[in-house]
Amino acid sequence: MQKTDLAFVFPGQGSQSVGMLAELASEHSQIQSTFAQASDALGFDLWQMVQEGSKEILGQTVNTQPAMLTAGVAVWEVWKSQTEIRPAWMAGHSLGEYTALVCSGALPFADAVKLVAERGRLMQEAVPEGLGAMAVVLGLDDDAVVAVCADAAQGQVCAAVNFNSPGQVVMAGNAEAIDRACVLAKEQGAKRAQLLPVSVPSHCALMSDAAVALRSQLDNIDMKTPEVPVIQNAGVASFDAVDDIRLGLAKQLYSPVRWVETVQFFAANSVQNVVECGPGKVLMGLGKRIDKSLKHATIFDVKTLGTTLEALS
Repeated sequence: MQKTDLAFVFPGQGSQSVGMLAELASEHSQIQSTFAQASDALGFDLWQMVQEGSKEILGQTVNTQPAMLTAGVAVWEVWKSQTEIRPAWMAGHSLGEYTALVCSGALPFADAVKLVAERGRLMQEAVPEGLGAMAVVLGLDDDAVVAVCADAAQGQVCAAVNFNSPGQVVMAGNAEAIDRACVLAKEQGAKRAQLLPVSVPSHCALMSDAAVALRSQLDNIDMKTPEVPVIQNAGVASFDAVDDIRLGLAKQLYSPVRWVETVQFFAANSVQNVVECGPGKVLMGLGKRIDKSLKHATIFDVKTLGTTLEALS
């Protein structure tokens, strides 16, 4: 039963934590069975790494990406086992877009797990650790952050890359340029401008070479038209044609994540309920700041699953 007023969204990197989904797994077998499928695809025990590994190992891009994708798909599988309610729209933040495409039926799960692990490797290889950086700016409007990046670039890459919510924009580029941008942002009145603990400057021009290599990987995967429309990050639009979806995923690697516009798209298309499906509640928090008229919920443990089921039934 599809609810025309419902959208599901899937988180990306930054929402991971050691031990995530353990409680949900204790009551719902779909969690560990989904992780077992991912482990078979990857050739190592992903569930053990997520539950017993170190924060540093889980935080490595090549591990975070398959872990977060699998976690989101696992929660979706639990949801499907509990209710026939299905969303009219899906979207994901950065990596979460891959999760959305799996859950929409467009991207085979095993292929997606291997693909995002490769995506992480390509991203890391594109910019050696220490040469790139990302920083979050709080308290400046979008245009001001874009102007700060232009002033700070000085021949290097420096760009506004995640438009997460009003007053929260993430910058990415060469490390020296991002340092300059943080200083300029504070001079412009930003409440905060601080580096993020990431090793890869995602969604900026430094990822262009990785995007070319990723596109060749995407071309080898048998994708389908999504059963549920997925709003892609780069264009804030959904596509039926597989080639358009592939292009959007490759473009996403060096293009901004337009999350504010994504939530606004939902609101403009009769959505009233937005549910974050996967570990954490980052997207729920962003959504509340973007549009308070929407009802925002999240599913990551037994309590939130029950609360969301009750609210939507």
